[in-house]
Amino acid sequence: MVLSAKERALAHFLTSRVAQTRGDYETALSSLARAVELDPDTALLRFRLAKLYVRMGKTEQALQHCRIVVEQEPENLEAQMFLAGLLSSTRQEDEAAAVYEAVLERQPDNQEPYLYLGTLYAKQQRFEEASAVLLALVERYPRSLLGYYYLGQVSAAAGQLDTAETYYKKALTLNRSSEMVMLDLALVYEMQEQLDHARDMYQQALDFNPDSEQARKRLGRLFLEEKDLDGALEQFRELEKIQERIQADPQETRLRISLIYSEKGEYDRAVTELNLVLTAQPDNARARYFLGVILTEAEEDDKAIGELLKIPTDTDYYADARLYLSHIYRRQKKLAQAIVEATHVLGVKQDNLEVLEYLAGLERENGNRPRAIQILERMISLAPTNDVYHFTLGAIYDEHKDKVRCVAHMQKAIDLNPENSAALNYLGYTWAEQGIRLDEAEDLIRRALQIEPDDGFYIDSLGWVYYQRGEYSEAVEYLERAVELVNDDPTITEHLGDAYEKVGRIGDASRTYRAALDQATESDQHRRLRDKIDSLAQPGQETRSSGLE
Repeated sequence: MVLSAKERALAHFLTSRVAQTRGDYETALSSLARAVELDPDTALLRFRLAKLYVRMGKTEQALQHCRIVVEQEPENLEAQMFLAGLLSSTRQEDEAAAVYEAVLERQPDNQEPYLYLGTLYAKQQRFEEASAVLLALVERYPRSLLGYYYLGQVSAAAGQLDTAETYYKKALTLNRSSEMVMLDLALVYEMQEQLDHARDMYQQALDFNPDSEQARKRLGRLFLEEKDLDGALEQFRELEKIQERIQADPQETRLRISLIYSEKGEYDRAVTELNLVLTAQPDNARARYFLGVILTEAEEDDKAIGELLKIPTDTDYYADARLYLSHIYRRQKKLAQAIVEATHVLGVKQDNLEVLEYLAGLERENGNRPRAIQILERMISLAPTNDVYHFTLGAIYDEHKDKVRCVAHMQKAIDLNPENSAALNYLGYTWAEQGIRLDEAEDLIRRALQIEPDDGFYIDSLGWVYYQRGEYSEAVEYLERAVELVNDDPTITEHLGDAYEKVGRIGDASRTYRAALDQATESDQHRRLRDKIDSLAQPGQETRSSGLE
């Protein structure tokens, strides 16, 4: 049977869809291109091909096919929006604006063309037209945060600072925690020489996001200006230059919308938007960083890694990109590569405690405890009063079979923070496990339980204190409760088995040891549990269960 051209085109289209779901975009592209060759009059096929070209970073081919789609289907508003985006990204801005205008005439309820057209006009310094478009948006959608935000940007770029302030304040009533609005409003205050207001706004941004490097740098600059009056006057004369940084840009609009798509889980649309941004601005490290992040969310790790590796060392996003790469490699169980990337980050952010803590965790996970200890010792030298760092270092020393240093750091953690329940329990259990200082161990564990009364691990520790004292009935009571709370930990389950054996409940002990054996992952514990089970099976052992013969 001879297949028609349309039937063969359908087969190639289906091949493309399957390849795309597998992440094989080269096959997907070639198959879809062949489908369009066989069936050139079906606009849907060609439109999918245009989108796939953008996905692959081939904008010129995408533009060529998208023009044909719009010619074939003049009423296809989605294709027109896509075409306008391609035109804007390739700096064909007048034609892009004309397409957006046409879309708005036919689809006045769609928010996106308002935002893209308004910021495109602003980029062309057509400020009155930009404001008119965005005002139409907020009139139709009074709760449009982006509408008021970009009205603020357009007004600031036009030098209408009081108007910009009004719009930014309106945007903040819609979202009190919007960092982008707070930072731009603070810039407007600077241009108005209202430095107290600017400083307060930067501080407000930091209250919502203490890690905002941009807010910290700007706030630091303001403080410096206040100490140097001559320098401050010079800065005021230079404030006009800030306007250049506040100019509205359609690519920035597209980047923000891509992040909205990402939050909604529409990763393909988000990736497409970011590829359009990068077509217009190949050096936009921020867009490339977000592209890498979104590609990982779309489960395309290899592509994400490729994008993140393109970010140059001299950009603000280099360290973030390398840290994200490290997280990807860690998730892939490629710990050596994860460590290399985290070390790159440390080269940029020297003595950054968060990066050091992450790197110490990687080294510990990779089995390199001496290196993890070295890093944590460095962290403690930088932050000697941090009880959590002492706790973590003590735990690693314990894994390294150094009980003396383990105990010393646990005691230090408790001295620094008497409410550190993890350290209280750890030290109490360490002494209980050694069978020493049991009264002190009990006191520490009970203090931990006052803070976390339903923590199964802490209750297990207390049960083990009673076991080590030979008070086995009390041990059973606490250990049964611990197993109720944590029913998948082989050590806690084994402890209960030991206590059952001591009170003569041999059947329960055997059953509990077998449960622990099913949970255990370490070979030493496997062998120990098998020996205990075999021992209970020897002749002469009682067969009591649950206290009944």
